Amino acid sequence: MATTATKEGTYEFAKQFSHYKDFYILHNDLVFSKLGLGTFNREPYKEENYEFDYVEAVKESVRSGINFLDTASNYRYQESEKDIGKALGELMENGEVQRQNLIITSKGGFIPLQYPFPDNPYHWIEENILEKNLATKEEIELDQHCMGVDFIEHSCRQSLQNLGVESLDIYFLHNPEMQLMKLGYDKFLQKVERIFERFEKLADEGLFQSYGVAVWNGFTYSEDNPEYINLADLVAIAENVGGKNHRFRYIQAPFNLAKTGMQTSATQKLDDGSSCSLLQAAHSLGLGVISSCSLLQMNLFKKSFKPELSYLLDKEMKLSSDIQLALQFVRSTKGIVTSLFASKEPEHIKANVEISKIKAVPPKMYELLYKV
Repeated sequence: MATTATKEGTYEFAKQFSHYKDFYILHNDLVFSKLGLGTFNREPYKEENYEFDYVEAVKESVRSGINFLDTASNYRYQESEKDIGKALGELMENGEVQRQNLIITSKGGFIPLQYPFPDNPYHWIEENILEKNLATKEEIELDQHCMGVDFIEHSCRQSLQNLGVESLDIYFLHNPEMQLMKLGYDKFLQKVERIFERFEKLADEGLFQSYGVAVWNGFTYSEDNPEYINLADLVAIAENVGGKNHRFRYIQAPFNLAKTGMQTSATQKLDDGSSCSLLQAAHSLGLGVISSCSLLQMNLFKKSFKPELSYLLDKEMKLSSDIQLALQFVRSTKGIVTSLFASKEPEHIKANVEISKIKAVPPKMYELLYKV
């Protein structure tokens, strides 16, 4: 029995949804659905974030043709991982899906705490991180983020336990740019090198098949920004610690109708000195791109889309909502493997995945979107 996604397993999953046409893509010998389910929710301190769960949402996603599930140890203080684990357990027990059909990812870097909330988060950090020698105080930034290698490994192992799986398909270093201002760029790269070295070891042990880096603005800021990261520097580190067959294979960054920097801003520099967009750099460096925040946490919908935009995204007028149109935009972007959206309501997921029944926006029409 496979413990990770496989080419054969993901292909068999996709074949169940033959009417989806171009809704799946082959990348790194896995077949990805062009939309993936994210499990981040805003305002984590609000109690209502823990009165719901993602269990039914995960099950509906898989039943609707989504095979890419994304989470992180700190999402809802480990509850999102546990929800995915419960949903997967039920789906597999019922024979609806097997592990090899699904691409499962998580992230480490933020301090996850746990739910119910600890009475004193500072005491929790002391007891669960510092006293266990997983990190030093100096490695913790703003009582939120930690790049200690032992802490990162511990987070990965805890994620596996929460998810109820033996191995992840991708494990991301989560928002490392949070440490840049404190460390400075050179020391930051040294820290990344130690983490990538550990990641290669953990990949050898089978904890995950590949690893990546997930950021917010780190790859799309201008070079003079103190949180800027040049992707080629990270690939050079991966090659140094893992050779040409290193397992650094993915990045994750926001992309949506309002936040198009990964495609439109020449923020990245390659070894030959040329400047290019993040998407171009990732392609040149052999990395897959996972886009996040496809709906800008619902901030895209404060007013209706222009009719011209709607027409370009859906010429046949088959989509019924601006949310579907926004997802149609990201899934049509060349160079993105899969795009994440978050929803806890099964009926919303079912509606969103309706875009799989129409074709992606043709390239020439897609280019016009930036002129509307």
